[in-house]
Amino acid sequence: MITRTRFSVFLCLCLGAAVCAAPRERLPLNDGWRFQSGDPAGNTVDLRYDVRPEIGSRRDDGPADAKPEEAARLAAEAKTVLKPWILPTANAFIKDPAKRHARPAGDPGGDVPYVQAAFDDRAWSEVRLPHDWAIAGPFIRTGDVGGMGRLPSWGIGWYRRKLDLPASDAGKRLFLEIDGAMSYATVWLNGRLVGGWPFGYSSWRVDLTPYAVPGGVNQLAIRLDNPPASSRWYPGGGLYRNVWLTKVSPVHVDQWGTFVSTPQVSGESATVSLEVTLANTAAASATVSVATDIYELDAAGARSGGAVASFSPVELTVGAGERAATHGTLTLANPRLWGPPPTQSPHRYVAVTRVLRGGEVLDTYATKFGIRELKFDPERGVRVNGEPIRLQGVNQHHDLGALGAAFNLRAAERQLEILRDMGCNAIRLSHNPPAPELLELTDRLGFLVINESFDCWERRKTPLDFHLIFPDWSEPDLRALVRRDRNSPSVIMWSIGNEVGEQYTDAAGAAVAKRLHDITREEDPTRPTTTAMNWAKPDMPLPAVVDAINLNYQGEGIRQEPEFEGTDRIRTPPQYPHFRARFPGKLIISSESASAFSSRGVYLFPVSPLVSAPVRDGRGGDSRNHHVSAYELHAVDFGSTADKVFGSLDRHPYVAGEFVWTGWDYLGEPTPYYSARSSYCGIIDLAGFPKDRFWLYQARWRPDHPMAHLLPHWTWPERVGQVTPVHVFTSGDEAELFLNGRSLGRKKKGAYEYRLRWDDVTYEPGKLEVVAYRAGREWARDTVQTAGEPAALALSPDRATIRADGYDLSFVTVRVTDSAGQTAPRATNRVNFTIAGPGEIVATDNGDPTDLEAFPAPSRQAFSGLCLVIIRARPGQAGDIRLTATSAGLRPAETRLTSIP
Repeated sequence: MITRTRFSVFLCLCLGAAVCAAPRERLPLNDGWRFQSGDPAGNTVDLRYDVRPEIGSRRDDGPADAKPEEAARLAAEAKTVLKPWILPTANAFIKDPAKRHARPAGDPGGDVPYVQAAFDDRAWSEVRLPHDWAIAGPFIRTGDVGGMGRLPSWGIGWYRRKLDLPASDAGKRLFLEIDGAMSYATVWLNGRLVGGWPFGYSSWRVDLTPYAVPGGVNQLAIRLDNPPASSRWYPGGGLYRNVWLTKVSPVHVDQWGTFVSTPQVSGESATVSLEVTLANTAAASATVSVATDIYELDAAGARSGGAVASFSPVELTVGAGERAATHGTLTLANPRLWGPPPTQSPHRYVAVTRVLRGGEVLDTYATKFGIRELKFDPERGVRVNGEPIRLQGVNQHHDLGALGAAFNLRAAERQLEILRDMGCNAIRLSHNPPAPELLELTDRLGFLVINESFDCWERRKTPLDFHLIFPDWSEPDLRALVRRDRNSPSVIMWSIGNEVGEQYTDAAGAAVAKRLHDITREEDPTRPTTTAMNWAKPDMPLPAVVDAINLNYQGEGIRQEPEFEGTDRIRTPPQYPHFRARFPGKLIISSESASAFSSRGVYLFPVSPLVSAPVRDGRGGDSRNHHVSAYELHAVDFGSTADKVFGSLDRHPYVAGEFVWTGWDYLGEPTPYYSARSSYCGIIDLAGFPKDRFWLYQARWRPDHPMAHLLPHWTWPERVGQVTPVHVFTSGDEAELFLNGRSLGRKKKGAYEYRLRWDDVTYEPGKLEVVAYRAGREWARDTVQTAGEPAALALSPDRATIRADGYDLSFVTVRVTDSAGQTAPRATNRVNFTIAGPGEIVATDNGDPTDLEAFPAPSRQAFSGLCLVIIRARPGQAGDIRLTATSAGLRPAETRLTSIP
C-alpha cells in the first residue's frame, strides 16, 4: 500500500489544509521494494538500451587531467534494443517538435518474468529507498577498479513493487517521478514498457496512466543497467534517490512548470515575476483560471502567516494534449531578502498556485523561492543584494561516504554544517545534477551554488561514460536540470561542463558549448553560464561562448616545476591576467583550486621547505603505506596547496573566489595511490573528521574568529632529539611557540604567508603551546601534549535525539584516549560496537583511504585515534538506544540516544 510519510504531513503544515485537500497528491514510494541483481536465468530477450562499444582494459586510473578521447563509432546492429521506446520519455524537454520521438508499437520485455505480476519475488532482498546496491561491498582489493572506488557498482539490478491504486484514481494522470537512478533505467507497469531515462544523475518521470489499472493492484518493475568503466569516481548503483507517485487532474501545472524571478530588488520593494505552464492531457480543450498567493516561510521551510501578496488571476485556455503558459508580475513591499550568512539571512517565500475551473480547484502547486539580487562584477566579484561576497567554496561529489550514493538528508546536512563551520559559503556540484533535497538544504542554509550538468560531452573520459548518449540526451538532460532547479535561490550559475574534451577541438567544440549555452539561457535568462576549463586558453573560441570564466588550476599555473619540463602533460603558466585582458567584462572564478593531498593525522618526515610540492616517496608521500603527509604542503602534480592558492588569489584580487578540490574526501579517484578506496584531497576526511587543512581555511575564511591550530600532534617517542617541525594556522597575525614552558620564538606572518613555521624544533615529550596575537593583543591559544598509551574509549554523538523515521541519523565519534582522557593520536586499536534498543548500526568508518573493510561492519580499526559509528532509529520505534564500544585492553564506553516519533 502507498502511505503518506512525514513529508506529506510537512507539506500540509506548510501550505495549509485547503491546499492538501486539492487533487494533486505526491506520495513517496520508498517502501515495499524488492531487489535482485542480474537478469533472469536463461533470459534471451535483449533488454539493452543500446549497443555499447567493446572495451579492453577497464583500468580507470588515468590522470585526472588526461586529454579526453574521441568517441568510438559503432556500426548499427540488426538487433532490437530498447532505445526507440525510451527516447520518447525525453520529448517534453526537446524544443523542436520535429526532433521529438515517436514510440514504436509493442512492449519489449513484456515476456520477461521479472516484469510480470505473477512472478514470485519473495526470495529477493527487501530494500528501502534511497538504495545504493554497491555500498555494502565487499571492496574489491585488487584489479583495475580503483577509480570507481573498488565497490561493485556496475551490473544489472531489478526493483519490483506493488502499486495499490484506488478506484478514485480513474480519470487522473499518474506519474512515476524518480529523482535519480544509476543508470539506464527502464520502467514496466503491468508487463508493459512505460519508458525510462539513461543518465544516472537526472531527475525524470514517466506517465503511468495508459498502463495503470485504478481499483486494483499494479505491478511496477524497474531495470537498471550500470556499465563498468563509466565513471571517473564512485557513481553508486540503484534507485539511489527518492521515488514518488504524483496524481493530478488532466489539467495541471506541468512538471517543474513554474519559474519565479526577481528582476528588481531593493530593501523597500521587489518585483516578483512568475511564469506558470499548464498541461492538458484531456481530449478536449479547457479554459481555467490561474491564481497565485505568496507566503513567507520560516527557517524550517514551513509557511508562516497569511498571504503577503497575490498575483491577479489569469484566465487561460489550454488545448487538448497541449501546454500553455501565463506570466504575471507584482511588487512586494519590504521584502525579506535571501542572502548568505553571516552578513545576510536566507529568507524564503512560497508561491502557491491554484488552477480553477468554475469553483473547482483542479490543481495546487507550491514553488519555494528567494528574493535576492545577483550581480557579477568583473572587478569586485559576486554581489548579493549589493554586498560583494567572496566565494569561499568547495567542490562536492555526490556520495555520502560510508552511506554511498544513497541520498540521506541528515548526512548531507551534516556535511554542509561542518563546511559552514570552516567558513565555506559556496558549493560547486561536481560534476552532475544533485539530489533536489540538497538544494533545499543550500537554500535553507544560505550557500551559493554552481549547478553543473555534465563531466563530458561528445569526447569520452572513460569508455562507457555519458558521451555515448550525449547526442540524444544532452538537450533533455540540460533542460530538465534547469527547469527543476531554477527556482532555487542558492543557485547562482549554471555550469554546462567540466574539463570537457571539446576544449581541444577549437571551433567545433565551441559550437557544442554554444548549443548548451543557448539551451540554458532559454530555460533561465537570469543566471550566467560557465564551463570549467583546465586547458582552454583565452585566445581559443570556447571561453568566448560562456558568460563567466571558470578556471581549474590554471590560475596558479599547472606543472611549472622543473621536474615536469619535457613531459607531455598539461603545462600552463599562471593564466588569470591573460583571461582578464581578453575578457575584461567577464567574472573570473577558480572553479577548482588546490587539489592538495593529506591523510588525517599522518605526518611524514622530512618536511618540505616549500609551500607547495608534488607528492613523491620521501617528499610527503609513502607508497608502501599509501599515505600523504598531513603537514598540508603537497598536492597533485597539476594542483597546488592552499598556501599557494591563497597567494595567487591575493595577487589577483579581481578573481571572485575559489572552489577547493574538494570539501570532503569522496569514494573513488584515489590519487596518488590507486589501491586505496577514496580520495586524499578533501579538507575533511571520508568519515567527517577535519584534517589540519580545515583550520588553515578557517583562519582565512573566518578572519574575525579567534583561532589557533598547532600541528603535528606531540606523541613521537621514536623522535626524541630529532628535528620535528611545528606549524601554526591562525587567524591572528603573529604567534609565540612554547615547548614545556620555554619560548621558541615569536613570529609574524609576512606578505603572502598563511602559516607560521618553526622548522627547527627538536622533539622532546611534554606540552607544546602557541599563543596567537592580533594587532599586538592576545587573540587565541592552542595546546598539544604528549599522550600516554591507549587506555580507554570515549563516545560523542553529534545528536542525542533522532526521529524514528528510518532516515534520521546520529553520527557518533569514537576516540581512543590515554588514561587522562587525551586522544591517543596514533592509536589503531580495533573497536567493536553493539547496540540495544530500537536502533541499528548503519555503517562504521575511520577516514582512512586505505581501509577496505566493508562499511556495514560492526567493528572498525581506529585511524589516527578516531573512528565513526552511524546510528539510525528503526521506523516507528521510539525509545532509548544504547551504543557500547569495546576494545581489547581498553576501558569500554557507552552513549545513549533517544528516538522520537
